[in-house]
Amino acid sequence: MTNPWILSLWVGVGGFAGSIARYGLTLASQRFAVGWPLGTLLANFLSCLIIGMLAGLIDRGAMVSPVVRLAIATGFCGGFSTLAALVYETADMMRASEYLHAAIYVIGTFLLTMTAFLIGALAIRMCMKLAGG
Repeated sequence: MTNPWILSLWVGVGGFAGSIARYGLTLASQRFAVGWPLGTLLANFLSCLIIGMLAGLIDRGAMVSPVVRLAIATGFCGGFSTLAALVYETADMMRASEYLHAAIYVIGTFLLTMTAFLIGALAIRMCMKLAGG
């Protein structure tokens, strides 16, 4: 099954499940850690655990179909946590002894996403100020 439309559908199914699981975990964790992102921490940890297990299976020669890999790694873990994708891709670079690329990827990702966050926050603040709020 290599039809890109069918594979995309499986990514979407996994992404939907991961997103719903992330939301549910966030709601459930708010009972235990008010004001602290326990749900995010748990989602990132669990997603990395799942994707690490999948990578471990593949490294050990387990036959994991492209559909299952895409549905779990790209779909579910992508919807559950974007950190898992970063860790998975960095681990691939490190397995290939591309340590400099791995470091640039991790640091660059952090800097770019932090910059995007700050730009977004600043844009909202400026819009609110212009609107008189």
